[in-house]
Amino acid sequence: MDPDTFRDDLRQADPEIYWRRRMALLVAVLVVVAVVAWACSSTSGAHRPSGAQAIPTGPDPLAALAASPKPGPSANAGEKGRRAQPTPTPGRPAVPTATASAAVTAATTLSPNTVPSPPRQEGDPCAKGDLVVSLSGERQVYPGGTRPRFTLTLVNTGDLMCKTDVGPRALEVRITSGKDRIWSSSDCISGDGIEIRRLERGIPYVRPIEWDRLRSGSRCDISRAGARPGTYVAAVHADDLGNPGKAVFHLR
Repeated sequence: MDPDTFRDDLRQADPEIYWRRRMALLVAVLVVVAVVAWACSSTSGAHRPSGAQAIPTGPDPLAALAASPKPGPSANAGEKGRRAQPTPTPGRPAVPTATASAAVTAATTLSPNTVPSPPRQEGDPCAKGDLVVSLSGERQVYPGGTRPRFTLTLVNTGDLMCKTDVGPRALEVRITSGKDRIWSSSDCISGDGIEIRRLERGIPYVRPIEWDRLRSGSRCDISRAGARPGTYVAAVHADDLGNPGKAVFHLR
């Protein structure tokens, strides 16, 4: 028998039973669709990021939203920290600390005090660090009537020939006994006492010095007293030449 013929006969025989079956079938289909939709929504919610809040579903959405967790103190602190960040002033861009330090370093490097000096040339004044001076005595003991003699030596250790003053005031030889100043080569000299010499590299300038065993001072128009027997020290006094050593000797 044809199914359609059977359905037509059923509809004509009892229409109420026919439509009840139709409604039951429709409700079953709707239930299946609702179950499938619910299963799909649950699966998609499981893969959402942990930080995202799912929209609550159920009979009371407003109650679910009210029960959701509120931001903690750390979130509020982070929001306040972001608000507290300074805003650069228009027209004056903020300079990073590293850039500011580099600018200060560059300014210090380019300051006039750090400009390198021009290269030295032949005949320039001698640099004090290139000069080495020394003093040696002829003997250690001088009998009565014998004048002490010394040799002053000045050497240029620089790379170029230079000029310097080797006069008795620039290279002063002073004789002392304890704290008593006995004699000096800068006392009672005629003229300005300046003597400029050319010093070649490694070639010493040598000046002999003789002491007449008499005291000297700023007054040259008075008679000078003779030095007594004893121990004396002869040394060179020159600006910025360091300690050139000394010669110790005895008078009889």
